[in-house]
Amino acid sequence: MNPDDVKGGSMSRPSPLVSVIVPAHNSEKTLRACLESVLAQTYRDLEVIVVDDAGTDRSREIAGGFPCTLVRHPRNRGVSAARNTGVASSRGEILFFLDSDVGLAPDAVGNAVRLLREDPGCGCVYGVYAKEPLVDDGPVETYRTLHLHHALTRGAGLTATAVFALAAVPRAVFDDVGPFDENLRSAEDDEYSERLLARYRIRLTGDVAGRHDEADRLLPLLAEQYRRAQLLRFSARNRLRRGALKVNRLTGALAAALTLAALPLGLAWPPALPLPAASLVLFAVSDPALARFVLREKGPRFLAFFVAVHFLVHAALLAGAAVGWARAAIDSSFGPSRRAATRRRPVDPSKGW
Repeated sequence: MNPDDVKGGSMSRPSPLVSVIVPAHNSEKTLRACLESVLAQTYRDLEVIVVDDAGTDRSREIAGGFPCTLVRHPRNRGVSAARNTGVASSRGEILFFLDSDVGLAPDAVGNAVRLLREDPGCGCVYGVYAKEPLVDDGPVETYRTLHLHHALTRGAGLTATAVFALAAVPRAVFDDVGPFDENLRSAEDDEYSERLLARYRIRLTGDVAGRHDEADRLLPLLAEQYRRAQLLRFSARNRLRRGALKVNRLTGALAAALTLAALPLGLAWPPALPLPAASLVLFAVSDPALARFVLREKGPRFLAFFVAVHFLVHAALLAGAAVGWARAAIDSSFGPSRRAATRRRPVDPSKGW
């Protein structure tokens, strides 16, 4: 499809219908605030589809109290499948994907529609998390909220990476690019970004904003990062592109890896302790802009806490990446669907190996 076709197709109406698609799995903590923010939008021509991904809490009851379409999966299938189900149940000319733990700023949908209309070749517009969480549950959540706000704000503009927690896509583009890969329960953003980039532009903007509820305890945060990092082997192509979203700096990851590698030597042989100590210092100063931002927002004591949690997050990411690399080597079904399909494809003897 020619990107210019979007202008004459799905974006042709003065006020196109927007389908807000909300995947939900045990989301009772935030779903009410999420849906209230959708109904408070200044842009009024919209429908809301909530896809309950076989949750066991009160999410269905909460969604039933709002004027929305509620679709239920009989078994848990993951966020990619939930988004695809939402699209299949929708009528809108623009699809607005919204995670159930995000509360939108009142003008978010309207700004997304405007930006898509202004750039017919843009296949996705997505937004920035605010500095304040949707529900403030303490310092670990503050760490994560500030970290992501800074990374997203710094990456604003045309980018190589889309994040579909608060993102608008014309239906014509979605039909052209295809559905989300249901084999991926995380890192689906990077895989879909690769397909989008083949034909369209991706824009990250502060004009589409929302407050996000993050992990509020250390162990769940580390477990989440470990799990997501297992797919880093397949995400790396997108994240290493020029202009891609950089949530963590490569220099920081390398410094954390060197610290973790050198620490056992330093503990076994004390004269070698300066090596992991120096690596840890290098990690602490690897992203000066982020450190200055946290210092301005929360002061020096919180900055020390931030750096400590940030290092532990990097350790979880490195461990997850190592495990994921090993899993990919022995399990062809691990990772994107296209990988498993390629491994299953029979060899044509006439073409050799």
